[in-house]
Amino acid sequence: MQLAVNAGTAAGEAVPERRDRSQDPERSLGRVIACDGSRATIASAVAGAGRLGPDSWTVGRMISINLGRTRIVGLVYEINAADRIWNEAADNVIHIDVELLGEVTEGEGGRSHFQSGISTYPPIGTIAHRIRAGDLALVHDLGDRKGVAIGTLSQDAAIPATICIDDMLARHFALLGTTGVGKSSAVSLLLRRAIVARPRLRVLILDPHNEYASAFPDRALSIDSEGLDLPFWMFRLEEFAEVVFRGRAAFEEEGDILREVVAAARERYRAGGQQNPMRELGSSLLKRPLDMSIGRRAESGGATDMPTPYRIKDVLAIIDELVGLHELRWPRAALRSLKVRIETLHDDPRYQFMFARANMMETMTPVLAQIFRIPHHGRPITVFQLGGLPSEVVDAVASVLARLAFDLAMSSQGTYEILLLCEEAHRYVPADRTLGFLPTRQAIARIAKEGRKYGAYLGVVTQRPGELDPTILSQCSTIFAMRLANDVDQQIIRAAISDASASTLKFLSSVGNREAIAFGQGVATTMRMRFAELAPHELPAMDVAVGVEGRREPGLEDMVRRMRG
Repeated sequence: MQLAVNAGTAAGEAVPERRDRSQDPERSLGRVIACDGSRATIASAVAGAGRLGPDSWTVGRMISINLGRTRIVGLVYEINAADRIWNEAADNVIHIDVELLGEVTEGEGGRSHFQSGISTYPPIGTIAHRIRAGDLALVHDLGDRKGVAIGTLSQDAAIPATICIDDMLARHFALLGTTGVGKSSAVSLLLRRAIVARPRLRVLILDPHNEYASAFPDRALSIDSEGLDLPFWMFRLEEFAEVVFRGRAAFEEEGDILREVVAAARERYRAGGQQNPMRELGSSLLKRPLDMSIGRRAESGGATDMPTPYRIKDVLAIIDELVGLHELRWPRAALRSLKVRIETLHDDPRYQFMFARANMMETMTPVLAQIFRIPHHGRPITVFQLGGLPSEVVDAVASVLARLAFDLAMSSQGTYEILLLCEEAHRYVPADRTLGFLPTRQAIARIAKEGRKYGAYLGVVTQRPGELDPTILSQCSTIFAMRLANDVDQQIIRAAISDASASTLKFLSSVGNREAIAFGQGVATTMRMRFAELAPHELPAMDVAVGVEGRREPGLEDMVRRMRG
């Protein structure tokens, strides 16, 4: 079988090849031999012993089908030899299957533009070839939107890969990929570009591995368990209960007691705090916390969840008062058990970020100023190091931070733009709704669904998209999918993202390190790109040195002291 591969071989053909003079004359050419509504098949010939240069037909490359003033852009997703026996002495016919993505159209004055979708399908016999560099740049051109370069296209390293930061943030984004593909470095790059493009943006990173502090030495404040002040009275009742009962389900009686005594302690603080918040309350207030009216307010959650201060010693005193009542409202065993829990928690050095300086603060102002960098003094990023916190308190702390981020953005009416970046997001919003901490899921879901109106944005990072709640992923309109080998993870992305190229997603298991397939609102069209390389001092790194020569081993006493907080 002979196949014409030169545009000049068919005299009088209706669709001439309009090739640039500067292009390689031996550039691979072919002709359309089949087409349906979304795909086409191209036949071409490859010399059996000929050279295979950079313009050879290759899976993952974009190609162009020439229709005169319009050029259809397609993506090669499969190549097959027409004859399964390779002939070294002659040309071999190959079939190239492509997915049709859109059209480059020449307008008046020679200006070209790209649009998704196909208005005119190629006739059988139309010439196809590797896409021109200029057309490739047009395909990924953001048009009137402001673009920021984050790397280069995988197909042509001379063309920058640009994203629209405004759209990426406003409609939330996700970065997915297995371990070791460069997710953390890509996150650091995106955040650096974001704070330059949006000077008003504040970024709060939930960092479970304590690795991002080194990535922003000049633009971030790092908060660890020793430098953190998050008073216990800022926790909602369900968040505080999560800490008190160490992540386990509370006994029904103890949970009800905690609800009542916290409401009563808030009431007692308000009643006596104006004159001298630290003085002992008089006997006239002894029975006030036990009024049924306060009990009813506690049951409704109103008094309990108000972000107003109260004292732990008042909580303990009220429990003692309940124990001493002649007519017991609660079993003494449950009251004493709850008191022991709270006293143990209060005395545990690992929880001093909640209790040590809690009653030196009467408002949330200093806490919000520290966490959300107000004013930011050139450091708009807060790296919240969760790795040093007790594991049973991490979910409650994440819930408080996500809730505060949304409330602050909403109360500022968009004046403060806040990006909450969740590393290991599958931990906080798992696909299995019986897992995880419900208040954290609700707080993050609220940002995902309503945050855009108030300037609260969400960034999701995970290596296990199959374990992430698909409703949260579907709210992220810009996706950076790095290498994903798991079929379940790939299926989750296909289900959550409706406008992604099905053929493009086939490459998720084979993209290289620092490579990603980006699609959604933040990009012009689906693109395979490589993130720019960061300087060594801008790379994330865990705050642990392993195998460093000359590093002194710590003594056993030092390690035990660290384990105890």
